[in-house]
Amino acid sequence: MPPTSRRLLSSLRRIVHAEEASGPDTTMLPVIDDAFAARVLDLSIRIGETMLVVGAPASEVTLTIVRVCGAYGLDPVHVDVTYNSITVAHSRPGTTNPTTLLRVVRGSVPDHAKLQRLQALVTEIGGGLDLDTAVARCRAIRRVPFRYRPPVVVAAQASLAVGVAIMFGANWLALVLSFIAAAMAATTQYALARARVPYFFAQIAGGFVLTVVAALSPLLEYTGIEAAAAIRPSVIVASGIVLMLAGLTVVGAAQDAIDGFALTATGRILELTTQTLGVVIGILAGLETVRVLGLGMSAPSNALPLGPLPVQFLGAAVIAVAVAVFNGAGARIVLVSAALSIVAWLGYVTTSSLGFDVAAASGVGAFVGSFVGIVVAYRLHVPSVAITTAAILPLVPGAAVFRGLLGVVESGEDPAVLMTGVTTLVSAATIGIALAVGASLGIYLGQPLRATLSSVIRTRARLRK
Repeated sequence: MPPTSRRLLSSLRRIVHAEEASGPDTTMLPVIDDAFAARVLDLSIRIGETMLVVGAPASEVTLTIVRVCGAYGLDPVHVDVTYNSITVAHSRPGTTNPTTLLRVVRGSVPDHAKLQRLQALVTEIGGGLDLDTAVARCRAIRRVPFRYRPPVVVAAQASLAVGVAIMFGANWLALVLSFIAAAMAATTQYALARARVPYFFAQIAGGFVLTVVAALSPLLEYTGIEAAAAIRPSVIVASGIVLMLAGLTVVGAAQDAIDGFALTATGRILELTTQTLGVVIGILAGLETVRVLGLGMSAPSNALPLGPLPVQFLGAAVIAVAVAVFNGAGARIVLVSAALSIVAWLGYVTTSSLGFDVAAASGVGAFVGSFVGIVVAYRLHVPSVAITTAAILPLVPGAAVFRGLLGVVESGEDPAVLMTGVTTLVSAATIGIALAVGASLGIYLGQPLRATLSSVIRTRARLRK
């Protein structure tokens, strides 16, 4: 056959029968109408709303909504997450008006067990879960009550204060008083919350109760108990300060700001500032009250010394377990949080031993804890925000905050004491910023490593098949 005829025949053959390698892929596309799009958007926005309420950052909420919508064929989707609302919009080709849904986010109640269930649901949706089943599963998760009863939560909060006192090497009587003071403060805040009193005033009440109980503790010397002579009231108040700052979204606010969610970050930072101010006002009111009663506390000139190194690690683990429990975590998250808190504190201790100051060492500890935490969280299928929060909380400068406030109140007309108090407060704020930056940096550097590990695991799983 001549070459020309052969080429003509080959061309005709390609017109009639396409080659397998060059043929276009054919996939089954879902039929998407307005009703179907509205149901998918409603499911995704409800999942995102619940995640935002229970403690997920805005970037994770946005990514989850996009993933859920994409799993059911809705692409592209516009998502707008603010501090108290979520908007989702999808415009189908050929339509004039987009389908838009808005959900208002009311309050923030950390519940890491519920967040873990939601993440598992999103994974199942990506694996092909049908829409009706996903909607029913989401509705069931949203209705799940908090894992622990109020007495358990109060006991966990009081145990957090005990963990802080352990880190400072307090004796058994100081541990008991720290537990009692924190339990009284937590019960007061719970009662005010039931009465629908704004949380700002609950923080004031909690700080006041802590300070008064701590100021009364030296009176136990008249009972003849030997351990009463060694009680340091500053340790009791410092442990309570860490308790009341435990639920504040320092890391979440920093992460939202870095991710570009300026409005959400501003709202969280404002909430953080307001609630911290409530603690400050409560402590100041308590200090002034005990001063009038003649039980004033003198401002310590130096930072409170920590206990022996093994005791520090024990206290850090107790704090992490307590935080995980009153945030509604299950047994797996509790154990991982305890282990991760030891890793974060090891990073802090190691950096401090090299000569770095407290703020830098705290930032390194937070970085190590969050970096390891985000990798471990993927392998163990737990929310990274749950274990990261519990891991870095032992680094919160509660003692420095109280020492600075005490110096300001007790300064009188002595400008040197006043400046020392103000300087201490500025140092505490610097440590807080270092914690937020270190934790956020660990999360960002840990995400690529987590993605690489997940890709390797998936590749190995395919090869085994």
